Amino acid sequence: MNVELRQVHDSDLPVFFRQMNDPEALHMAAFTPEDPADRDAFDAHWAKIRSSDAVVRTVLADGDVVGSAAVYGEPGEREVTYWVDRAYWGKGIATSALRALVTEVPERPLYARAASDNAGSLRVLEKCGFRAVATASGFANARGAEIAETVLILEG
Repeated sequence: MNVELRQVHDSDLPVFFRQMNDPEALHMAAFTPEDPADRDAFDAHWAKIRSSDAVVRTVLADGDVVGSAAVYGEPGEREVTYWVDRAYWGKGIATSALRALVTEVPERPLYARAASDNAGSLRVLEKCGFRAVATASGFANARGAEIAETVLILEG
């Protein structure tokens, strides 16, 4: 599959909203909005990040919108995030997209967080050069509980 990143278009947002309401994907991501089905909150969130200094990209696989990837936050504390439609999991798309994103954003260090039981996401991050540096706990809206999360860093 040919994986590319491009600027987010308004027409991508309904696709992102649908993807973000997949119960299995929400459970795996864990740290999600309080109410992923709240379209107004979703739109407000995307308006905010698209007007910020975040680097926000749409992930395309063979030309189809399959997710998003971003770098956001304050310099020295910037963090990566990504979301790939569950139908495309296990195909190397998240790894390819994240590699492209961290190449586009040469700033280091970059941080990432993932639910500690999300082996797929941790594997993607490690393949892209991130290494685990800490564990923490946080309230996971998608699970309604405090869970362990792994903090990772990509240096130099």
